[in-house]
Amino acid sequence: MCTTCGCSDDAQMRLTKLDGSTHSHEHTHADGSTHSHEHAHEHEHEHEHKHENSAESVGLRQAPDKSIQIEQDILFKNNLKADENRRYFHERSILALNLVSAPGSGKTTLLEKTILALKNKVVINVLEGDQETANDAQRIRATGIDVIQINTGAGCHLESKIVSTGLKQLNPENGSILFIENVGNLVCPALFDLGERSKVAILSVTEGEDKPLKYPHMFKAASILILSKIDLLPYLKFDIDLCIKNALIVNPEIRIIKVSALSGEGLSEWIQLIEAMLQKPL
Repeated sequence: MCTTCGCSDDAQMRLTKLDGSTHSHEHTHADGSTHSHEHAHEHEHEHEHKHENSAESVGLRQAPDKSIQIEQDILFKNNLKADENRRYFHERSILALNLVSAPGSGKTTLLEKTILALKNKVVINVLEGDQETANDAQRIRATGIDVIQINTGAGCHLESKIVSTGLKQLNPENGSILFIENVGNLVCPALFDLGERSKVAILSVTEGEDKPLKYPHMFKAASILILSKIDLLPYLKFDIDLCIKNALIVNPEIRIIKVSALSGEGLSEWIQLIEAMLQKPL
């Protein structure tokens, strides 16, 4: 996990398949190696394994230059696994989209509406990331598709290794779509490549026009920006043109779509973009 925010100290990721059958736990050891193990049972529980001398933990207690080196090593290892994920997706013509945003942007509602619009045309799977609870995964499961909940504990983002573990459990079909709903956070998920085709940043009109300037790394990393909750514009002092201008300052190539998942406005443009991406392999 990342050394800058301290989330590595006691973060233990937990995967839950929503049929209640399998939990997978990831653990990191002092040498930097990891392993996962699974349990078959019908109730959730947590395993807490603290490795006081893990590479990440040690990095947080060392001098700044040592911490930076460890963070670089973590990102390097993450990128290697991301490349493996990317090959996996490419070989199977799977469209993987990484949905990133701050909490409360409307990611899950947008994802629900997207699934309902597409599920009769293409197989869809979801990896659902949150620090705790399976609330969002339950909502996604109600649409009738396969979903795995990833609980990160103290972790503030998903990593390529845990996505790889989730893929083994989902076993997505060739030519399908994988939506990865990342943990709500506009900082760390920008740094961690998961092997996805694109990062899709969701920014609600309740958050402020300056967010692309405040969190430039996220909006640079994303190739698509969904401006969500536009049905609220009549009730807010939100300058949507200024927000778009700020996003383009940070990333002149970003594709911007204005959407209301509630009213359906703009949803067809988003769906058409996904369908176009399905037809255009990497």
